[in-house]
Amino acid sequence: MLFQKILIANRGEIALRIQRACRELGIPTVAVHSTADATAMHVRLADESVCIGPPAARDSYLNMAAILSAATITGADAVHPGYGFLSENASFAEMVEAHGLTFIGPSSAHIRMMGDKIAAKTAMASLGVPLVPGSPGAVADLDEARAVSARIQYPVLIKAAAGGGGRGMRVAGSEDKLEEAWSQARTEARAAFGNDAVYIEKYLDRPRHIEMQVLADSHGGVVHFGERDCSLQRRHQKVLEEAGSPALDAAARDALGETVTAALMKLGYRNAGTLEFLYQDGQFAFIEMNTRLQVEHPVTEMVCGVDLVREQIRIAAGQRLGYTQADVSFVGHAIECRINAEDPVTFVPDPGRVTAFHAPGGLGVRVDSALYAGYVVPPYYDSLIAKLIVHAPTRAEAIARMRRSLAEFAVLGIKTTLPLHQRIIEDPSFQAGDYTIHWLEHFMAAQAAE
Repeated sequence: MLFQKILIANRGEIALRIQRACRELGIPTVAVHSTADATAMHVRLADESVCIGPPAARDSYLNMAAILSAATITGADAVHPGYGFLSENASFAEMVEAHGLTFIGPSSAHIRMMGDKIAAKTAMASLGVPLVPGSPGAVADLDEARAVSARIQYPVLIKAAAGGGGRGMRVAGSEDKLEEAWSQARTEARAAFGNDAVYIEKYLDRPRHIEMQVLADSHGGVVHFGERDCSLQRRHQKVLEEAGSPALDAAARDALGETVTAALMKLGYRNAGTLEFLYQDGQFAFIEMNTRLQVEHPVTEMVCGVDLVREQIRIAAGQRLGYTQADVSFVGHAIECRINAEDPVTFVPDPGRVTAFHAPGGLGVRVDSALYAGYVVPPYYDSLIAKLIVHAPTRAEAIARMRRSLAEFAVLGIKTTLPLHQRIIEDPSFQAGDYTIHWLEHFMAAQAAE
């Protein structure tokens, strides 16, 4: 057996996803939960469960001591953090290892390095990965910000060094807008991350957001599983993802993959990771690396036929990948829609009781969700309630399958973003694959004006 027992330090659909991989590997699981999640599906289906605190995440899912205590009392010998919460917390990874447990993820050193966007950019530049033009590190003051911005030319993007999720980011279109954007980015960064360090990059006006999925073992084996196009975003939050990208051909994918795998091999990286790039005018520019499983990992699994969570567990147990890049194939096209418990027009969260739930099915359809009829969506956590993923031989067929699946999907009792996704896939620009990271904001503004 790879591990005797795995504690899953997360909740919702990702906790269920990890449970399923563990069950197929014959590994018992421990679910941790807040008092608000006592009846959650990930708790119901786990072999064991431990309540770790009250509803607020800081008192439960972010409570490292409570989670480690749960692992100790249940005899777990490994911890899988999923995504979000403590998944990219280097101190938590260190604490897990210090308690004699295995952290199913990369080393704490790599988590810490990639969690600092400036350190990540510096490391990747040294490994030959292309970057967006910008400051070499944190910008100390407004005078330096002006000098950097003049050098790379406006518009510029001011970004939190410790940031993520679109927080601590502001665009300055001209020098007279720089001071206000600089101040706002630092204030938001300080409030969100306890660190007001910011750096500056050239603002690209029509890029796509392309990311590359990688797995690396502790024996020097590194492979990539192709790209995902995550350009459909609202306020820097991904809404819909595709694998592969309508903007790339096999040659561009292979070239990026070779650059990425070579860099991570030199870095000595281990486990799953995703490198994110902006892509414009045929050029890639690294922006950040996520040292964890991604929300959108299912589209990669669908086109590559690989269980990424299973591979994470195998790698953490010290096993070799057992295959090379030549063994990885890309078949068909996959699309994922993130379904949130939100008003589809205003995006105000709408937690509450699910009075009815019906998931679509059929060939090439997958639903990752922890919902069930009667479940009460709590107001304390992220509003993601389901991921609808489809796979088909071609992109056109995948769109048709997504159209059919969205029409079948029923969640009653709360508002969801299902109608938004139905509007997106009917838009001619989306169907043509002609969109950038700014497209969805313009699309929604036009819809609101009608």
